[in-house]
Amino acid sequence: MASLVGSPWLRIRVRPDLPASFLRPCLVFKPYVSVRRGSLSVSASSATGPTDGEVRVRFAPSPTGNLHVGGARTALFNYLFARSKGGKFVLRIEDTDLERSTRKSEEAMLNDLSWLGLDWDEGPGVGGDYGPYRQSERNSLYKQYAEKLLNSGAVYRCFCSNEELEQMKETAKQMQLPPVYMGKWATASDEEIEQELAKGTPYTYRFRVPKEGTLKINDLIRGEVGWSLDTLGDFVIMRSNGQPVYNFCVTVDDATMRISHVIRAEEHLPNTLRQALIYKALGFPMPSFAHVSLILAPDRSKLSKRHGATSVGQFREMGYLPQAMVNYLALLGWGDGTENEFFTIDQLVEKFSINRVNKSGAIFDSTKLRWMNGQHLRALPSEKLVEIFGDRWKGTGILLESKSKFVEDATELLKDGIDLVTDADAALLNLLSYPLDSTLASVECKPVVQDKLSEVAASLISAYDSGELREALEEGHAGWQKWVKSFGKLLKRKGRSLFMPIRLLLTGKLHGPDMGASIVLIYKAGICGAVSPQAGFVTLDERFKILRELRWEALNKEAGPHAGSVATVTP
Repeated sequence: MASLVGSPWLRIRVRPDLPASFLRPCLVFKPYVSVRRGSLSVSASSATGPTDGEVRVRFAPSPTGNLHVGGARTALFNYLFARSKGGKFVLRIEDTDLERSTRKSEEAMLNDLSWLGLDWDEGPGVGGDYGPYRQSERNSLYKQYAEKLLNSGAVYRCFCSNEELEQMKETAKQMQLPPVYMGKWATASDEEIEQELAKGTPYTYRFRVPKEGTLKINDLIRGEVGWSLDTLGDFVIMRSNGQPVYNFCVTVDDATMRISHVIRAEEHLPNTLRQALIYKALGFPMPSFAHVSLILAPDRSKLSKRHGATSVGQFREMGYLPQAMVNYLALLGWGDGTENEFFTIDQLVEKFSINRVNKSGAIFDSTKLRWMNGQHLRALPSEKLVEIFGDRWKGTGILLESKSKFVEDATELLKDGIDLVTDADAALLNLLSYPLDSTLASVECKPVVQDKLSEVAASLISAYDSGELREALEEGHAGWQKWVKSFGKLLKRKGRSLFMPIRLLLTGKLHGPDMGASIVLIYKAGICGAVSPQAGFVTLDERFKILRELRWEALNKEAGPHAGSVATVTP
């Protein structure tokens, strides 16, 4: 429920000398307005919206940059609300800032929304019954309603120069008053106005604001919100160049597009006062308002570029999945009341309720988003994951082909360590690399070297040269397991004291994914021809050549005196 209290409104709004037509609503449907002595009220509940029960919401970005994650979440909440209510999701482009708005930015925003899966029912590229859907194409409509307000007396022509307006601000500042309009044109005579028009003096359209009283709305998220009218002053709705002002455009657009619920960021809350006054003056029924909290950085400041990636396009390029972005954005200020954090978009539509949107700020946690993306990535069907990684590896020049048994095996081996699609590059390159020298020189490696690593190396070289190890690797994982068991018996080693030196000698690393699967895959990479020459791959043959040429005496000397065997761990 939105209500305006204070008799000055009635003196402005209701004029018996005007024809009845000026007091009629400007749309064909009836506004829910009741006029009483000393007050005026307009219903803003979802039960009595301007579309006779049909839910219509809109997302209205300005194409002056990239789609921020805050804007994406607002779009998502509108989308979920519309779908959960069987309503319409409208996309409108607010491009009245002609200097900053670009079609390139608009196209990028539309692509980002489509990538997220937020398909709109009406808007650019789709059409609809209430277009056009770009504000720059609706100027004639704004002028039509501005003239209605002028004829009704709700607005007036203001001929004040910029210098006069600046002087008013300075005077208000010195008097410690709000910087409200104090010019004469609100009460100017017809003769004074005609004189200025005859001289061709530029003018704006100013909206008459009651000098006392309050306006209140029942925000669906924040509850009752009110403003004192004496802090506002008469505001401009049309500039002297004929361009409409934002708040006027938004009100006319929302009303003529029959928007039932306005779900937007809390930074738009102060705009609601001006827009509500315009709704009432035009006889439009009020929509329901829901102002969503800001997305905050970890330091609780407003999320901005200085905190890292903030646009949907950036996250897309970084390798995030659209379903993970949608899931995470939905949880920034909303929850279904359970401990569940993983939702598909269909599940979100089923669960979403505006009543469960939190009015406090939501912290954007990039670490959690990355983790959540990994969960969604690994939840994909295996064939889809193979397709994504295969295309990625071929696209970045690591592999020569995107579809092969090698791609399937590499995906299965590496997927648990990959949270972003782009991580797949480093994961595969790491597997193909052989940084033995740097690992041997590390402090962590000393105990492994001291545990008679040279003896393990000699036995391993012998097994490779005899063909025994090659035959085992040809048989795959089962052959490897059989061979490594017999190799351990030969060396009288097991557990960590067996597996750690083998991993080090064959992969060049102390840590990594499953050792057996890694070594089998390294062997296959050397014979299948799938790996690009530019990938820096060190084949198994090349690895054993390095092992044969290693100066073990010098290495043992650097590692220090023998410190006993590495602790035995039974697998």
